[in-house]
Amino acid sequence: MPRLSETSYIVLGMLERLQPATPYDLKRIAEVSTIDFWAVPHSQLYSECARLAKEGLLTEEREQTGRRRRMYSLTEPGRRALEVWRGEPIGGVRELRDLGILKLFFGADPVKLAGDQLQAHEARLRSYEELHAAAAAADADVPRGALLALEAGLGHEREYVRFWKALLDEQVD
Repeated sequence: MPRLSETSYIVLGMLERLQPATPYDLKRIAEVSTIDFWAVPHSQLYSECARLAKEGLLTEEREQTGRRRRMYSLTEPGRRALEVWRGEPIGGVRELRDLGILKLFFGADPVKLAGDQLQAHEARLRSYEELHAAAAAADADVPRGALLALEAGLGHEREYVRFWKALLDEQVD
């Protein structure tokens, strides 16, 4: 079994839903889905598709004319690898990466930081609420896992808004 990373599983999971797809297609979908909770540089999506194809987890077809784009699809071994990964225990909580919290930890001005962070998190919360409303529409065909991930994001953003508001209110009093 080849060594697979989180990026590998993002590629396998997206292709399970979108196949066939180009790395550019995956990049566009990542920009409106997984990037909010798991960022992957676009260049890694391109190189990972090629690597997974060499490992036999994806098939690759190349257009004969035009831009000669590479189209990838999931193979049966790729599908099995994704299924095994989904069933494995996580083994704890991974890191939370937030630049605002990091700056706060290292002594940034809490009032200035709170104002900027509050605006940013309120904007993201509004965006998530709009996505959730659209996903909850009767005609939306959103996979349950994607909807649950969105709900987790809503919870995080609500907590960030609460935290930064409280910090700002504390500093203003």
